[in-house]
Amino acid sequence: MDTREARAEQLGFRPQKEIVYNLLLPYAERLDRESNELLAQIKSSLGRAVHLRELWPGVLFWSRKLNTYIRLYGRKFSKEDHVLFVKLMYELVTIPKLEISMMQGFARLLISLLKKKELLSREDLQLPWRPLYDMLEKILYSKTAHLGLNWFPNSYRPGMSSTKTIVLNVLRRCSVEGVLKTLVKACRPYFPDDATAEMLEEWRPLLCPFDVTMQKAISYFELFLPTSLPPGLHHKGFRLWFDELMGLWLSVQNLPQWEGHLVNLFARLANDNIGYIDWDPYVPKVFTRVLRSLNLPVGSSQVIVPRQLANAYDIGHAVIWITAMMGGPSKIVQKHLTGLFNSIASFYHPSNNGRWLSKLMKLLQRLPCCVVRRLHRERYKKPSWLNPVPDRYKLSDQDVTDFVQSVMQPVLLAMFSKTGSLEAAQALQNLALMRPELVIPPVLERTYPALETLTEPHQLTATLSCVIGVARSLVAGNRWFPEGPTHMLPLLMRALPGVDPNDFSKCMITFQFIATFSTLVPLVDCSSVLQERNTLSEVQRELCSASAEFEDFVLQFMDRCFALIESSALEQTREETETEKMTHVESLVELGLSSTFSTILTQCSKEIFKVALEKVFNFAVSNIFETRVSGRMVADLCRAAVKCRPVDSLKLFLPHCFNVISQLTSNDDVLCEEELDKELLWNLQLLSEITRVDGEKLLPYKDQLVKTLQQTLHFTCKQGYTLSCNLLHHLLRSSTLIYPTEYCSIPGGFNKPLSEYFPIKDWGKAGDLWNLNIKWHVPSAEEIEFAYYLLDNFLHPELEKLNRYGSGELEMLRDDVQQCLTIVQNCLTGSGNLLPPLRGERVSHLVTSLVSLDETKLFTGIDHDYSRENYRESIAKTLRKLLHYILDNSEDDTKSLFLIIKIITDLLQFQGSHKHEFDSRWKSFTLVKKSMENRLQGKKRHIRALLIDRVMLQHELRTLTVEGCEYNKVHQDLVRDLLRLSTSSYGQVRSKAQQAFFTALGTFNFCCRDIIPLVLEYLLPDRQDVTQQQFKGALYCLLGNHGAVCLANLHDWECIVQTWPAIVSSGFSKAMSLEKPSIVRLFDDLAEKIHRQYETIGLDFSVAENCIQIAIQLQRSQNPSNNTELPQPDQLTQALQKQEEKNAESVRNYERLIDTLLDCVTQRNLPWKFEHIGIGFLSLLLRDDSVLPHRAIRYLVQCLNHDALIVRKIAISTVAGILKQLKRTHVKVPICPYKISGCPEPNTIVAGDRPDNLWIHYNRASLPKTKDVWETTRFVEKTHWGYYTWPKTLSVYAPADQQPTLGRPREAMSEAEQIIYDHFTDEKFIEQLVKFLSLEDRKGKDKFNPRRFCLFKGLFRNFDDAFLPVLTPHLERLVQDSHESTQRCVAEIVAGLIRGSKHWTFEKVENLWAFVCPLLRTALANITVETYSDWGTCVATSCESRDPRKLHWLFELLLESPLSGEGGSFVYACRLYVLQGGLAQQEWRVPELLHRLLKYLEPKLTQVYKNVRERIGSVLTYVFMIDISLPNTSPTKSPRISEFTARVLEKLEPLMEADEEIQNHVMEENGVGEQDERTQAIKLMKTILKWIMASAGRSFCTAVPEQLQLLPLLFKIAPVENDTNYDELKRDAKMCLSLMSQGLLYPEQVPLALDVLNQTSRSSSWHSRYTILTYTQTMVFYNLFIFLNNEETVQGIRWLVLQLMADEQLEVREMAATTLSGLLQCNFLTMDAAMQAHFEKLCKTRLPKKRKRDLGTAVDTIPSGDLVKRHAGVLGLSACILSSPYDVPTWMPQLLMDLSAHLNDPQPIEMTVKKTLSNFRRTHHDNWQEHKQQFTDDQLVVLTDLLVSPCYYA
Repeated sequence: MDTREARAEQLGFRPQKEIVYNLLLPYAERLDRESNELLAQIKSSLGRAVHLRELWPGVLFWSRKLNTYIRLYGRKFSKEDHVLFVKLMYELVTIPKLEISMMQGFARLLISLLKKKELLSREDLQLPWRPLYDMLEKILYSKTAHLGLNWFPNSYRPGMSSTKTIVLNVLRRCSVEGVLKTLVKACRPYFPDDATAEMLEEWRPLLCPFDVTMQKAISYFELFLPTSLPPGLHHKGFRLWFDELMGLWLSVQNLPQWEGHLVNLFARLANDNIGYIDWDPYVPKVFTRVLRSLNLPVGSSQVIVPRQLANAYDIGHAVIWITAMMGGPSKIVQKHLTGLFNSIASFYHPSNNGRWLSKLMKLLQRLPCCVVRRLHRERYKKPSWLNPVPDRYKLSDQDVTDFVQSVMQPVLLAMFSKTGSLEAAQALQNLALMRPELVIPPVLERTYPALETLTEPHQLTATLSCVIGVARSLVAGNRWFPEGPTHMLPLLMRALPGVDPNDFSKCMITFQFIATFSTLVPLVDCSSVLQERNTLSEVQRELCSASAEFEDFVLQFMDRCFALIESSALEQTREETETEKMTHVESLVELGLSSTFSTILTQCSKEIFKVALEKVFNFAVSNIFETRVSGRMVADLCRAAVKCRPVDSLKLFLPHCFNVISQLTSNDDVLCEEELDKELLWNLQLLSEITRVDGEKLLPYKDQLVKTLQQTLHFTCKQGYTLSCNLLHHLLRSSTLIYPTEYCSIPGGFNKPLSEYFPIKDWGKAGDLWNLNIKWHVPSAEEIEFAYYLLDNFLHPELEKLNRYGSGELEMLRDDVQQCLTIVQNCLTGSGNLLPPLRGERVSHLVTSLVSLDETKLFTGIDHDYSRENYRESIAKTLRKLLHYILDNSEDDTKSLFLIIKIITDLLQFQGSHKHEFDSRWKSFTLVKKSMENRLQGKKRHIRALLIDRVMLQHELRTLTVEGCEYNKVHQDLVRDLLRLSTSSYGQVRSKAQQAFFTALGTFNFCCRDIIPLVLEYLLPDRQDVTQQQFKGALYCLLGNHGAVCLANLHDWECIVQTWPAIVSSGFSKAMSLEKPSIVRLFDDLAEKIHRQYETIGLDFSVAENCIQIAIQLQRSQNPSNNTELPQPDQLTQALQKQEEKNAESVRNYERLIDTLLDCVTQRNLPWKFEHIGIGFLSLLLRDDSVLPHRAIRYLVQCLNHDALIVRKIAISTVAGILKQLKRTHVKVPICPYKISGCPEPNTIVAGDRPDNLWIHYNRASLPKTKDVWETTRFVEKTHWGYYTWPKTLSVYAPADQQPTLGRPREAMSEAEQIIYDHFTDEKFIEQLVKFLSLEDRKGKDKFNPRRFCLFKGLFRNFDDAFLPVLTPHLERLVQDSHESTQRCVAEIVAGLIRGSKHWTFEKVENLWAFVCPLLRTALANITVETYSDWGTCVATSCESRDPRKLHWLFELLLESPLSGEGGSFVYACRLYVLQGGLAQQEWRVPELLHRLLKYLEPKLTQVYKNVRERIGSVLTYVFMIDISLPNTSPTKSPRISEFTARVLEKLEPLMEADEEIQNHVMEENGVGEQDERTQAIKLMKTILKWIMASAGRSFCTAVPEQLQLLPLLFKIAPVENDTNYDELKRDAKMCLSLMSQGLLYPEQVPLALDVLNQTSRSSSWHSRYTILTYTQTMVFYNLFIFLNNEETVQGIRWLVLQLMADEQLEVREMAATTLSGLLQCNFLTMDAAMQAHFEKLCKTRLPKKRKRDLGTAVDTIPSGDLVKRHAGVLGLSACILSSPYDVPTWMPQLLMDLSAHLNDPQPIEMTVKKTLSNFRRTHHDNWQEHKQQFTDDQLVVLTDLLVSPCYYA
């Protein structure tokens, strides 16, 4: 019977997956019963709570319990229950009106239920996708959140205007968005088969690349599309969208925001379907894009486009994609990967640094990790229902070897990187798992020299951390790398000098290094085996003889440690300053030292241990240490020794300590001495540390221990009694806790004789989880007796004393009180898990529920003995008495109060381990696990010590789990005491007490409700007796600390109704003074925290019917079940009634809160600060499901004219929200676009302008200019509908007669509307409002304010033109005033007016435009530098999401005459800007307007003014934006780039022909008469350059063929040197070249580019020839794999560069050499024999003899052709040498020799040779010792001559 069957027998069901560590606990046999009881209880109570519709507290409480159950036992329930839990949670999460915070709680639980997807297959579970989509849409793209009608946790706070900005701000929402996305990821594998088709149908219509909806659609695709369907269903899965989305990705060139999402989707697809997709055709393109995404710098003068930085791919996903494509029959991916690393290897060299470095490091770290994960999945993972990888696509051994080889070079370089060696170490760890024989030797080669060097400590820390990474693979020495283990001892011996007191980081890494290796290896001397056995292998023999050195190693290590301790002893200087604590560095060293030492001793054989023990004992006994620093370290070493083998060690240490202590305390005066003898203190310290061992072993010594305690516990000297208390504490802990007693790497230790047991076989062996044989210490009856004996003798008397002192019967000194309390605290923390928790009756009135809310008691290994006195309770009684006595009589005894606060905390929750200690141990456990794990084989193959540690952590987790503690009377008293302490008069006492107070609040159920009224009492305005300190304390209690409960803001109406008004009215309190900055800051923090954390609280807590069906099944489910019957029908009706009541109660509370707040805020003489806070609270209470009460509306509308600016701002956004609440719904009707257009539905997808979407286009002939046409036209408001495909049902607004009536009289309005109507028709009110709105807020910083726009849009939408008569005179007056703030005010109102008129009737709209057009004309005529952007925003906002045919008045107005003569160049530019804002919003629907604009602009392209040119460039970008070449897109009706470029090129002819340098000799003035063609062409060129620059960042696709036609001209203009004084033309040309060279090319465009380059290389201007080269460098690097994929182009580039190396112009030759060297370095070209021969041949060109010239004649300057050829050869050699700056390839020595022959050639050859040699020397100097090996002796002699600088005096 296998184990699974056996488990199913024991449990009654087959568990899905339990936490195995539970089975190893010492009390494991009791856990099955416990977990079954708990599970049964959870099932029945959770089901019952849902059945009775009680979301709060029932469902919430029990779903938390389920969460805890999973943390404690894993998924220990049957598959049927698992499915039921998932379904129930899914239904709960998707309840439509669920409060967000509850939704998050349920979602997190659902995520953890679905986390292990192997457990449930698609057959077991199917989940619908649409409810999740609706939820995401509602929350992430909420239509109301920006108006403040919905507050999401951590969501973006208001200040945004429109739906479009929301889409962009989605990226900023954190928590709720993260949870939802993770939830979708968890549910994704279970979406039904047809989901893919439905999703495509839903989101395809959003794919309009010019619109933000594109981003939304693609991110939905990335999130939702299921990719893990079985192969049989692929035709219903990714085959439906793969080609379409892949085509889209491949055709995008400029990294728009959504491209990253596509990459993530493809990465996931590839990873889920390895072997089912043929990626080969896409590989070069993928790699080119990944390389571009790294943003590496190329060449010197490169400009990086900012969006490339912002939108670059997430390296993590790119790596997953690459890994998934590896393997398979064609090795193409590995070839490219090698190419990628070859091309970027030099960037890893430590001398290079930049912002790109972190990406490169991440790439290195993630790749090996991903490959290991894939190998694990293919070779070791248990098969599950997920797609297996087909055999022929699995990674073969050869694949793995190739991969490791390709990554090794960069990893070895990255070891010494500036960012640290962490990434390299992680990469090496994973690589060594796969191929140790390739990875470890080179690492060791670097490590040995680093251990020898003294001058480069960084090298040492880097190499050691890498060796730690590969330690396990090194020591295990598998079949690939058997000689690995032999390196271990030499490494350990050489690492010893690293224990160095002067270099902290070196010391720490050495400790880690030694600890790592000794954990892996038994330190046993096996040299004697050599004589006994002759069956050993060579390596084993070597190891046996080496193991004789272990003893040496241990002793030397101890000597080093002793030296370290002696050097860190507290010098005299620090004795006097009385620093109690160690410094941070010292405590880290202490930790490192003790843990390393204990590891070594744990792993020692008995013989070595004995020697070590002697040595430690002698060191400890023969010296006297001070107790703060060195004493602690020595005591730690002794403790480590004693812990490993307690019996032998205690025999040595204890008698000695007892002896010394009893001698020194024999005389009674010692008790009273203030300063004790150092020897006494040291021995006490030693004793207190060595008692931290297995409690059983201490029992023989118990009498002496008790005697020592009696002698020392009551010292007067604080240091003395503290050490004695530690001893007591450790004795109690040792005897009462449960803990493992050994952590050896092999169960049972190494004590067997060598004949039976051969330790070398266990080097690096993993622990076996099923045979761990942990030795536990479980307290025996005898030990518990001993513990109680200690408590009775030492705790009891102290409690008696304190009791009497608290009653006032006994006088005590403060020091004595503190001593008593210290003893009490140590007794309590020592025996925490022995003492039962506090018991008492429950505080019942806090909350009512229909299900039980009992706490779960977990068994943690001790059955509490209730017959004895429960000291916890007696401490609590005594302590409360004492506390009240101290607070009443001597409140300034703060030290006692600190102790009391500590004790209260422990009384409430200490059960044997502290939360913070547990957290830090958990953290360090995960760190060690990560650094030592074997990800390749998985299956928990960790070291034994780690596994034991994990089991121990599981035990501690159980002791700490106090989920849902009952809140008893005892607790209530203690928490109230804490509250009293939190408001005491001493700041330090307050802050300590507050921390304890917050922890307690988080522990007990519902106790906040009990405490809040008490806290608020301190804030009451009419109390006379509250001091300022109490007031501050109470405010801090409301504020809460970072991460704890914030009392002021619980998600509960009943609490908020109390706290918010109390905060506002505390402004009247006597204790409140706004003079004290600390109090003002507190109120600011409170208000800020409430605003930050507030989430809209639900008003509707209904539960849907389908939840209830599942809840019934869950209650009926068997195995395990606790057989409670289902609720009775009458209970169910009662529950329904209760749900109704709860909802009504919520609404009542909501209204009451608003009322109370209004009462507070409207009181006279309330300080202004509190008025603002109150209004802030009101603004949080807007909701989208119920309208604010009328009183609040009236108040907020009046606030629009408040004196304070901040109040006006809040009022503006809240009134906009109120108008949204009052909006009447407009009727929509579905229409069929195909009927309207009269075209049939296309059967394939064609995007862009199609016959069936032409009817939406703007067409001058059929504009709706009369009422009849207007009313029959179907307006489509959203811009993206119809571009890609039409949605399944397209809804548009119904005709006017079906919409709500307009122009209502006041009587027809609701009361809320009347309030607004009355204010806004009141002329005085409006006058004041407009006055306020046209003030400036912050000079120069103000912008068009979206909130004010929302306010006016709402007014005109809800009340149509009712307020126009009052506003008209103001607008006409303001528009004449050219001040910035008045113009902005007009712009905001006009935009609101235009957008608000969406549903007005034709007559009203016509009148509106008759009024607005003259306004706009005036405004555009008066436009200024300050206001043009506001008008631009105004027009853009007015046109957003509106049908262009509705706004034809506006467009015709704007196109009237953007460049009419009046107003000069500035007004031109501004009008263009405004026009561009309007047209850009309309995207593809206005081709006719774009054509008109282009026709209008073309003659004006030769504009003289720079600002107009820039603006025209930007406008052109938008005009041609629509002309894109995305796949299956029909040719556009909008202007096309190709036609435009052709026209421009004709005009640029004159520049093409002339050969001389193009100078910018056009003066910036309008010359009279027509200038010549050439000047016109230069002006045109300037504008065209502006256009190219503007479009580089904005369009999706670059018009490469068209831009290539302009290239020759650019090469001609661009300057060669970097000089900033160039005129605009040259600077722009240079910028354009830089941007174009970085562009992504399609494979078919590469030959075109090459043709242009070749053609230019024959140009007569050397500037052009020079510029080609810089262009080529960048272009090739940024399209590397696309070029490499085509052999012809590689040859073409090679030919081009070699040809230019023999150019007659020196600068061109040198640049060509640099280019060649770069191409060689990134492995684009290879250094082959042919190339070497070519250069050597050129070098041998004979030079003509120098003619004897007369000194008078001019020297002939043009070099002869021969010299050029010879120089070309030398440059070629030089390029080859400089192309490998960090190593010496085999061909290098010969080339250096060839080069040296030319040292005396004529210039410029000599110069080149010198430069090359000095560069060679510079780059190879660091590792010269290594590089020297490559040269023969003769070559070295020549080289040394060359490289040592020649003597200048010869």
